[in-house]
Amino acid sequence: MAGPLAWAVPAADAVASVSYTVSENLTVGLERLWPLAALPVVAALLAVLVLREGGDRSASTRSRRLLFASRVLVAALLVVGAAGPYTVQDRETPGEPRVTMLTDESASMGVYPNATGELVADVEDAGVPVSSATIAAGRESRVGDGIVANLRENGTVVVVSDGQVTDGRSIAGATETARNLNATVSVVDLSADEGETAVSVVGPETATVGLETTFSISLESVGADQRVPVSVTVDGEVVRNDTIDPDGGFTITETFEEEGPHRVTARIESDDVYDRNDVFYRTVRVVEKPDVLYVGGRYPLREYLDSLYNVTERETVPSDLEDYSAVVLQDRSAGSVGNTSALQDHVVDGGGLVVVGGDDAYESGGYEESPLAPMLPVRIGNATGGTANIVLLVDISGSAAEGLSTQKAVALDVLSQLDDQNRVGVVAFNNKAYRVANLQGLSGNREVIADRIRRLATGRGGTHIDIGLQGSRDLLGERDGTVILLSDGVDDADRAAVAASQLGERGIRVITVGTGDNVKEETLRRVASESDGTYFSSEETERLRLLFGGGSREYEGENLTVVTRNTFITSGLSLTASPGQANQVAVKSGADYQVATSDGTPAVTSWRFGLGRVVAVTAYDDGGGLGPVLEEPDSLLVTRSVNYAVGDPRERLTGVTSVENVRVGRTATLTYRGETRPSAPGVSFRRVSEDRFRGEFTAEEAGYSDVLDTEYAVNYPREYAQFGPNPRLSGMVAATDGQVFTADEGEAIARLARDQATRVRTIRDRWAWLAIALGLLLFVAEVVARRVQVYRGRTSLESGLP
Repeated sequence: MAGPLAWAVPAADAVASVSYTVSENLTVGLERLWPLAALPVVAALLAVLVLREGGDRSASTRSRRLLFASRVLVAALLVVGAAGPYTVQDRETPGEPRVTMLTDESASMGVYPNATGELVADVEDAGVPVSSATIAAGRESRVGDGIVANLRENGTVVVVSDGQVTDGRSIAGATETARNLNATVSVVDLSADEGETAVSVVGPETATVGLETTFSISLESVGADQRVPVSVTVDGEVVRNDTIDPDGGFTITETFEEEGPHRVTARIESDDVYDRNDVFYRTVRVVEKPDVLYVGGRYPLREYLDSLYNVTERETVPSDLEDYSAVVLQDRSAGSVGNTSALQDHVVDGGGLVVVGGDDAYESGGYEESPLAPMLPVRIGNATGGTANIVLLVDISGSAAEGLSTQKAVALDVLSQLDDQNRVGVVAFNNKAYRVANLQGLSGNREVIADRIRRLATGRGGTHIDIGLQGSRDLLGERDGTVILLSDGVDDADRAAVAASQLGERGIRVITVGTGDNVKEETLRRVASESDGTYFSSEETERLRLLFGGGSREYEGENLTVVTRNTFITSGLSLTASPGQANQVAVKSGADYQVATSDGTPAVTSWRFGLGRVVAVTAYDDGGGLGPVLEEPDSLLVTRSVNYAVGDPRERLTGVTSVENVRVGRTATLTYRGETRPSAPGVSFRRVSEDRFRGEFTAEEAGYSDVLDTEYAVNYPREYAQFGPNPRLSGMVAATDGQVFTADEGEAIARLARDQATRVRTIRDRWAWLAIALGLLLFVAEVVARRVQVYRGRTSLESGLP
């Protein structure tokens, strides 16, 4: 598209230049303008010499005019040549193709054939040189670091790896770096030629005497197709023998009656590459029931707590709370709590607090002006909602075209759930992101934003959720906020998950809402989970009122409703109770809104206060107690809430309070509580607080061991725990526009290198030589033509003019 003249005057020599944009791909110009000033002078001189009267009077007027035109044209070409004509245009130019092959030689790659050597030879036979680098070896896989170290701007690398990372930068982090450099990452897809299975045990590090404790035994495999015998022992006694699928697992439940360390060991029998991952060791430290102080009336909660903890009941909070892991207050007014200063010190120093509501608590108990108020995760009074930055991200891609009217209807429905105090913006996306509405206060702008949503039209591009998420991040800028994604989820799950993870790292959560007839829930759930968000179906959008509603948008339900899923308190909860009453509170900024009542009022909220944990339970029944919430399955909500407040019982122990899960060859840490620095062979200690020390050591042999009279388990290196391709590696390929090759596609890799070496470059061509050559050629041609006229006798004039 033609553009205006662009003048540039260099400061050094004050010589003007001129350029003109002919099209998007072509610009013409002159480097110097001053030679053009000579053209009218030369034309005037030629006119005097050639056209003036008194010249060669035998030549016709027509001949003199032709000679004048010819000489002016010659002069013009010479002047233009002196002015420095040039063109600038984008052109595809061949580069020097080269392949950078990154090879993973870590232990997890031992199940695959060594394809690198043959692949390098195939690429070089196709005429493309290869530079190779090893990015992981032995029992350490710093694959992310290795990829980043070999990236170059606009460059290309081919990775031969399973993508399993044990240390250093994650694949998601490497993906972000590659995108910033506009680099392309391709991978070689390998098929395992040998089977490998690893066993692992997951369970709590501590358990309570007399309570059930659950452990999960799972297998991780690649290339294995036979069922695997598994044996599990607890303190040397077999508790389960089974044969399960190579990627299967099961759970065991144990009730320990004695305090101290206990051993859980899982073994498998497999004929595979490695033996060291056929056994997994796990220790659990069994402690006495936590001591809990209960201050309240004779409510059923008191008896319920007796079944889980050592409960002491008092009328008021005493001055000495040293012996208690947590304090539970139920339906107490601020004036009848007791020593609130001691309670505050207890929480700040790491103790727990659960405040259960009722007719005499919270707004009815004078909490607002009491020392309790700062500790609580809720404000006292009507819940009116706070201000949040929210981006509605609407899918307008081709896959969503048929259901765009539904998309817009759901978007408008979501908008209707948001309180007036929120700031809302809108981004639409297909294979590009389009800013539909900037962030603005919803009060007074609700209809403007709704109108822009109604005007959305579908595009032809594919679904690129990652691009939409990037557009939402750009709209938020440096602000924290929430993205509400409305999509059918028909997209590459890995690519979308990488983008969501990056937003999560910035404190931006993504809430996904499935819309359309063919919703890919798995993709949308994964996107949400990567950023600590939540997935809703299009029929569940009213639950957004729990998070972003308020005085202008009230929620209506039937039972208690989980607001924030997958937390310590809410994970796996199934709630059926509807207590009927709730204290009037609002969730404080920074608190975790866990559960809401049927009308959207906060029911359970939590946060950290100092070193301790505080839970506000503000729902209750007509009798002032918790009523149906103490019945299964809802009773688990109460247990989890109190357990959250109790925290880790080891924090109150002396001596070694914790030893991290130790892997062979890795630096492990232990925590020691005591007044003096401990000493142990092979362990270096440093003080981290007044009565706590952190020790570091390295174990070189798997099995059970002990330090300072505390037993711990040592297991095989992480490198032998993860097999098979890391799904984030395919996400990296998708996010960087790379390709997936097989081990016999060396020629295809070479072809890709050639294609990517051919790049569009901006080329500046100077044409002064052409103008001068044409001027001289024209001059010579004209002189020769006149000489021919004389030679043939067509004129008697010496000038050759007829």
